[in-house]
Amino acid sequence: MSGQFRHTVPPAPKSATGTAAAVYAQTATDFGIAHPPTLVVLASAPELLAPAWALLRESLIAGSGSRTDRELIAAGTSLANRCPFCVDAHAVLLHANGDHGLGESVARAETPRDARAARLIEWGRATRVPGSTDLLAPPFARDDLASHLGTALTFHFINRIVSALLTERLLPAGAQRVQAIRSLAGRSMSRVVRADHTPGTSLALLDSPGAGPAWAAGTSVGPAYDALRTAATTGAGLLDDADLTLVQETVAKWDGSHPPAVWGELPDRRERPGARLALLAALAPYRITEEDVAAWRVPPFTDHCLVHLIAYGAFAAVDRIESALPVPELLETS
Repeated sequence: MSGQFRHTVPPAPKSATGTAAAVYAQTATDFGIAHPPTLVVLASAPELLAPAWALLRESLIAGSGSRTDRELIAAGTSLANRCPFCVDAHAVLLHANGDHGLGESVARAETPRDARAARLIEWGRATRVPGSTDLLAPPFARDDLASHLGTALTFHFINRIVSALLTERLLPAGAQRVQAIRSLAGRSMSRVVRADHTPGTSLALLDSPGAGPAWAAGTSVGPAYDALRTAATTGAGLLDDADLTLVQETVAKWDGSHPPAVWGELPDRRERPGARLALLAALAPYRITEEDVAAWRVPPFTDHCLVHLIAYGAFAAVDRIESALPVPELLETS
């Protein structure tokens, strides 16, 4: 597993105790993977581990409506964010759910023949654009808004963590790129993926979360979202006032596009390495380099600090997307 991680060396899952151990126990039962690297990569900052798992579980895994729908939305989100690791993962999970044709469409970045499936992927893609009118009249029931929107926002966070801190190798030697391996890997997880999962189980791992946003009112997604927002935003304390203002102002103007190769607003790594890392984590995490990390991670900063800073940048983008949602219209028309 160590070869999957970039820039950090997370603590071995077998050494986990307390809440971290409880998270891994739930992932084994409910996700079908005891130590998913998408969560292990956060373990250097264990305060983030339970909230990230809770939002993933309560939206994608235990959410209302169709698991296929949620996987397609997550795949669309991951395609929009240019996260091949997560795209491959959702292709495998679609295979696990018995949706073999859709899994292959996602793996190949092809439009599914099924028109509704294609709409779900495009809806997931559209969530990257703050305030997008393409989110209106979503292709799912109003009662499923919390789980489906929660899934998209979960992967806006996870995509950024993965792109910054993991390699693209979902399986050894990139074996997930082979159709037969994708199908086989999916079938090995099918029992867990197709099982019913009781909402709210992960909330016991959280420290007094709030109710969460209006679109998730009355669901277990709301407290999970609130807990991750609280944990991730603590990373702002790693930036001085000037850098924090630069990050906030730049993200507030972001229109969902991928930054150009020559990005004038990106600070020089020698002058403002913390602001540079946070902005990259928010808007282009796949462009973070060893040099970027090395310029910032000098004593007293550690892996714990780096994960918190990346999580802060990642959630800054999530917050930009979430705060621009046309919530009244979604609540009325979905």
